[in-house]
Amino acid sequence: MRRPFRHLTFTADDLVFGRAKFPVSRNGVVIGGGDVIPEIKFTLPPMDITENSFREVKTLYSEMMTGVCQRAIELHQKKLVVEFELLPPMTIKPAWGETLTHLLKEILESFRANHQLTYLLRITPVDIRELQKPPKRIEGEEFACMMESFRRCALAGGDLLSIESTGGKEVTDPAIMEGDIRGIIFGTGVLACADMEFLWDHICEIARETNTIPAGDTACGIGNTAMVLADQGYIPKVFAAIVRAVTAVRSLVAYEVGAIGPGKDCGYENTILKAITGFLMSLEGKSAACAHLSAIGNIAGAYADLWSNESVQQVKLLSGMAPVVSMEQLVYDCRLFNVSTKNGKAGELRDLLVASDAQLDPQAFIMTPASVVRLAQALVSESDDYRRSVRVAREAVIIMQEGHACDILPLPDRERSWLDRLDSTLRELPENREQFIAEEQDRWCEHVDYSQYRSTFAHV
Repeated sequence: MRRPFRHLTFTADDLVFGRAKFPVSRNGVVIGGGDVIPEIKFTLPPMDITENSFREVKTLYSEMMTGVCQRAIELHQKKLVVEFELLPPMTIKPAWGETLTHLLKEILESFRANHQLTYLLRITPVDIRELQKPPKRIEGEEFACMMESFRRCALAGGDLLSIESTGGKEVTDPAIMEGDIRGIIFGTGVLACADMEFLWDHICEIARETNTIPAGDTACGIGNTAMVLADQGYIPKVFAAIVRAVTAVRSLVAYEVGAIGPGKDCGYENTILKAITGFLMSLEGKSAACAHLSAIGNIAGAYADLWSNESVQQVKLLSGMAPVVSMEQLVYDCRLFNVSTKNGKAGELRDLLVASDAQLDPQAFIMTPASVVRLAQALVSESDDYRRSVRVAREAVIIMQEGHACDILPLPDRERSWLDRLDSTLRELPENREQFIAEEQDRWCEHVDYSQYRSTFAHV
């Protein structure tokens, strides 16, 4: 059952890295209680994952896990979160994900016993429902494998359960490429929210059964897709900024159903969710450049309770293997966060992180503490997901318009033109959710199997 958030937990002044209203404590690790903790993630180099290669897969994961733990100890880092993000074959065959989870857990336990390294292990099955077109969201073999993956990995030693779910991407993918804000609202604020409610009911149930923590989801497949395309010049940055604001509506559903954080790293909408929920959040920025480029490399750190590298492959760099290099970068970043807190300078460091990015890109501008709180307040002021999406999108437009009018946010002519166009479209959207759905449903019928969004399309 969803329990909608109606009020904010944090003010703009209160939002700062390392500090959550509701910390999580497990296995000797406290997240959100003052310190920022590194969250490391690593993956295989390009290779086929088959029965014949699985022994090599296990060897590589063993090397990666051992390497990052050893470097953490050498740098005096005694607390660590590791995310094991399953690749598609490891979710399709849940026994593989289970075996690798157990392997990582054994190595982490050996470092706990021998070096007093405390840790949490986040497990993230991949959303393999995308393998069918249009996807089967609430039934079929892919959904069953996903749920079995969660359960088996949790029982094999996972502490935190997360996913990058993909509900609504049948619509948001083409909508992003076309700069279609109506499609974004429909795909994110209607379809994705319905899918999130269904999916997180199941994930939270598994968490209760396995005594694990339902951590959170991320709209990476929507928000980060737009961010990367904007960075490459394919779509306007103001459009990507609005998309990011709307993704908060969709990702909030996990917490309204029962997730408690830490929110997953690649969800930059986590900034808004932290202001609303008070739950702890993982974020990524400059030290995730090994995985993707962005214009928000510093400002994301202003809110981080976990600081992540996103992911990096097991490849050799001049200094060592890439996961070990990422581990070192995260440790040094977290040292700076934490020493600033101990010296009463956390607010000053947060403000510097914000100021270094905010005026250089619309996607950063909507992530200042003042903007985050305005977006969060706009979101919770509405009751249904559609109206929330429209309201937060319009607030993002207003924030950027005000920034440009005050000469705080420079916008080239192309970006200004797009901002005006998007503003006009958003103003024309119907107030009524049912009317909007009726207008959009036929337009996307070739992309979407509406029977897979049963809570919204019960008549299908």
